[in-house]
Amino acid sequence: MGRSVWILALTVCSAALGGTFQYGYNISIINAPTSYIQVFINDTFVERWGQGLDGPQVTLLWTLIVSNFSLGGLLGALLAGPMAIRFGRKKSLLLNNVFLLIGAVLVLCSRAARSFEMIIAARFLVGINSGVSMNVQPMYFGESAPKKLRGAVAFSSAVFTAFGIFLGQVVGLTEVLGTEALWPYLLASNAVPAMIQLLTLPWFPESPRYLLIDKGDKEACVIALRRLRGGYISVQEMEEMLQEQVDQVNLALESGSGAAARTPMSLFRDRNLRRQLCTVMAASSAMMLCGNDAFYFYASYIFYEAGIPPDKIQYATIGTGASEFTSSILSNFLIERVGRRYLLIGGYSLMTCWTVVFTVARILQSQGVAGMPYLSMTCVFAYILSFGLGPAGVTGILPAEIFDQSARPAAYMIAGSFMWISLFLTGMLFPFIIKTFGYFCFLPFLVVCLVSAVFLGCTLPETKGKTLAQITAEFDQKNKREVTSVHICLWIIKCNRHPS
Repeated sequence: MGRSVWILALTVCSAALGGTFQYGYNISIINAPTSYIQVFINDTFVERWGQGLDGPQVTLLWTLIVSNFSLGGLLGALLAGPMAIRFGRKKSLLLNNVFLLIGAVLVLCSRAARSFEMIIAARFLVGINSGVSMNVQPMYFGESAPKKLRGAVAFSSAVFTAFGIFLGQVVGLTEVLGTEALWPYLLASNAVPAMIQLLTLPWFPESPRYLLIDKGDKEACVIALRRLRGGYISVQEMEEMLQEQVDQVNLALESGSGAAARTPMSLFRDRNLRRQLCTVMAASSAMMLCGNDAFYFYASYIFYEAGIPPDKIQYATIGTGASEFTSSILSNFLIERVGRRYLLIGGYSLMTCWTVVFTVARILQSQGVAGMPYLSMTCVFAYILSFGLGPAGVTGILPAEIFDQSARPAAYMIAGSFMWISLFLTGMLFPFIIKTFGYFCFLPFLVVCLVSAVFLGCTLPETKGKTLAQITAEFDQKNKREVTSVHICLWIIKCNRHPS
């Protein structure tokens, strides 16, 4: 058993280091060289056309560089499903490094070529890499882990995302790579974890469920299971997988198609999966619309208002990444004890409370009340801790646990699309929200957190330690109650229109 845990742990580390780690790392490293890249953009225009850009124009091009990451992520989310079906989970993660390595080469060449357009293209490619990994990696983990460790293994995606944010903040320090001379190497440093994954992941097995259910290769599935389970294969686990394989074959025969894999459109049309799909879409959207990234953005200003010297703020900001990293590790131990549902609802509920306290602190600070900047700092750390405690990790697990093998890639495509669109909207709208709402700029995020906690509390059953059949049965009961309620309402309306 010990050997199986080690092999599974090494598989997780190898996959995540070139997967969700890259998402957190690439979100983080772009902050340190902001001023240097803006100067580079302006200098490039002076060299080309003899005159520079004014402030708003430089800011617009910088916004394009930043937002291109989200647009690339959206494309990556759409590519993730077809890649996972065609190449498998492990090979998709390996091929995904091509986007990132090309992006790293473009960044390294951008200054010599005097081309800021190469940075824009690089950030788009890095976004594609993150979009693919954010979908394929949780799928790979959820299908490879035993049922009793499924939540903890899948939640490790959030741990590596938080670790990527934290390490990116450290590497971006002026003592490391966060200088004017080294910023291209800072942005290209994401190639290092990519190379580590390319060297290590091929030694670990493919998803056993993919090998059996999608490829129909029982022998390869057994070999992969033995490696991941330390030579011991549970009869119950194997029977469950074989039953799911039979179900998928029957589904393909009933639909009249040769392949069992579902498309996103087929999921939207399937009334039996309506509640599952709404739950995943709501959770994925809320994860980005809740304003956690906005709190990261606002942290420097809050630390400045609290009286921290400007040259020390970069060190204080590292605390935000450390907070999410710490809480994600804590959640990794709690998820199999507390459950997914309570962590998700509890996280959003705590975030709602901290948003209220933060808003009150900002108002009192404007009135000169002593100590309020430090209360605002506390709220920033508490908000990020609450986010890491539940929403950051549980959200990525849901599609793997509540959809079957045929629907899972399409479900991740839909969830990823909603996540990246929400991230793009948050990044674009947040500056306008600050100008419009002032001290109340985080109230829209309060609404998102509150609505998410209530909605997920009403729709999401607990999935901890349950098989897919048990989870589906609970959703089916909810769907039937929903359909029955609709029929009763229609019958009442009909009776009122045509009384006997």
